[in-house]
Amino acid sequence: MFKATAITLIPEAWPGPLGASILGRARAEGLWDLETVDLRQFGLGKHRKVDDTPAGGGAGLVLRPDVAAEAIDFVQKGLKSTQSDTESTQSVPEGTRPVIYLSPRGRRFDQQMARDWAAGPGVILFCGRFEGLDERVLEGRNMQEVSLGDFVLAGGDVAAMAMLEAAVRLLPGVAGNSASITGESFENGLLEYPQYTLPREWEGRLTPPVLLSGDHKRIEEWRISRSKALTFERRPDLYAAYSETPTTNAPETGDEPD
Repeated sequence: MFKATAITLIPEAWPGPLGASILGRARAEGLWDLETVDLRQFGLGKHRKVDDTPAGGGAGLVLRPDVAAEAIDFVQKGLKSTQSDTESTQSVPEGTRPVIYLSPRGRRFDQQMARDWAAGPGVILFCGRFEGLDERVLEGRNMQEVSLGDFVLAGGDVAAMAMLEAAVRLLPGVAGNSASITGESFENGLLEYPQYTLPREWEGRLTPPVLLSGDHKRIEEWRISRSKALTFERRPDLYAAYSETPTTNAPETGDEPD
């Protein structure tokens, strides 16, 4: 079973969207497991202090390495958290799950990383707050820094949920129709082609006739063509990776086939 553990200062925010729709149903059916561990329970003193002022001065607070390490060790030793509201149907050998720190300076999360996570036993996600986490615990616990994008959030929880959703929906049996996943953006290196449904005409805009032709070969050609055109226009970086010579293999952007 894929198991995700979130170490967080706001456990009340979980499971959030992960508890709804197909992901919530899949969790209830035992296809994956989610545990939340309250970082505050490892805090120091009467007030469960988890942070302190930055060495060298500066604004804000930094999460202490001793507190963070104790929480990580607690999870990796396989102890049951008082914050977990599910019982795992299958134990996960600890030491095999990567420890992820949600950080804007980390490696950019992408679809390939989601696939890699889904293929493994799960992940441990450390959701930071304040100015960040003491560098020594990142090194001492071999944590991997991962970023959702080039922006800064108040904490790592929202980013962790988004990454988990991307990974969990790829697990066998979660999405239901596996074909709906293989044709999505990024799965073949391109953005997804435009989608249409009923009505066939809406506010004077028509569904492309090729999609109503019943000719599956032409439909597939149209979809590939539109995927290439959209990727070339909106994400030239993706198209450059898709094509070794993007300038000479640029897709046609003229009229759509009918």
